[in-house]
Amino acid sequence: MTAEEDGRELKAGERTRDRVLLRGARVVLPDGVADDATILVEGGLIARVATDDELSSEARDAREFDLRGATLYPGFVDVHIHGAVGVDALAASAEDLRRVARFLASRGVTSWLPTLVPAPDEDYRRAVGAIATLMREQDEEATTVSDRERPPSARALGVHYEGPFVNTAQCGALRTRYFRTFADASSLEGVAAIDDPRAVHLMTVAPEIEGGVALVGELCGRGWIVSVGHTRADAQTLDAARGAGARHLTHFFNAMSPLHHRAPGVVGWGLLADDVTCDVIADGVHCHPLALRLALRCKGADRLALISDAVLPAGLGDGDYEVWGETITVEGGRTRNARGSIAGSVITSLDAARMMLALGARPHEVARMASLTPARLLGVEDSCGSIEEGKRADLVAIDDGGQVRLTLIAGRVAFDAAEK
Repeated sequence: MTAEEDGRELKAGERTRDRVLLRGARVVLPDGVADDATILVEGGLIARVATDDELSSEARDAREFDLRGATLYPGFVDVHIHGAVGVDALAASAEDLRRVARFLASRGVTSWLPTLVPAPDEDYRRAVGAIATLMREQDEEATTVSDRERPPSARALGVHYEGPFVNTAQCGALRTRYFRTFADASSLEGVAAIDDPRAVHLMTVAPEIEGGVALVGELCGRGWIVSVGHTRADAQTLDAARGAGARHLTHFFNAMSPLHHRAPGVVGWGLLADDVTCDVIADGVHCHPLALRLALRCKGADRLALISDAVLPAGLGDGDYEVWGETITVEGGRTRNARGSIAGSVITSLDAARMMLALGARPHEVARMASLTPARLLGVEDSCGSIEEGKRADLVAIDDGGQVRLTLIAGRVAFDAAEK
């Protein structure tokens, strides 16, 4: 959907004619930071980015927020998240998913891609049905429900299948009994799709499995996005997958063959592939801070996306939790299963952004990694992912302590720390 089309949809309801004025924030623009800038939001879109004096005559009747002492980022886009606050996307109802979406909005995430682990066909169908229901309800509520009745929540954009066509030797925390190989189009019959032309479909694939490269071509031919992950593919196979349409790598460094000076592995290939983007779990657990700095140095912010890979316990604190048929222990912000392996994360995009800032990334680089690069991957960068006039007003204000002060989704208040 283009920004123009999105704007027409937003202007359809009476409430979206409301005007919002955001004063005094440091505004993170695509190529730098504007100090003490003011943003006017109209019809759910960013209408003007200017000085306060320039907008004073245009701001009559606008709802105002004083954001002095905060930095305004584009809303975060998380393309890999299994769940949070006690909810797993694979087993969730639409209302369960909404609970996750509200939690995400409180952490600055304005768009997300519910992510499913390998599972039986019936679980896929149920999960995709719930995601589709949430997407439909969020669209309807954008023009029919007031903020006081139900504040907006992070927009579900589609579905991410992490597997099932991946390598058992790089399974990570995924359940190998549900892994599959690809023979022909019939192999995809049990992998449900959302019946909505706007829905994003992304699948993580290991191209070295039986039929893997053909699968990449089949999915890309259907308009799906293919990411390479849970893989030990060699360079020749990776080149073939790229030729078939794969242009992304899932949780870079993790669940893939590592860099070695005599065997560069998927990591070595990915660092040098200029037309391939990568996403990383920037929690200091899945990736050492030096590895994160290496990825940023080699790939740049335009080719590196921040993800959470969050699982059900995110937002709940330490303890033992049942996830995907096993017990996952969370202790000190780190997850582990009974085998002692890391089993997803309990961070959000906000935590990942703070980690990269602490490692020396500049605010506009963090905005690209947390918002624009993932939006480009999903093909929605025309309407979100950066603070530019004409784009949807998906915005998050973060105070100097790294906490979310305000989240707007399409110009509507999704979270306001002053009201908590």
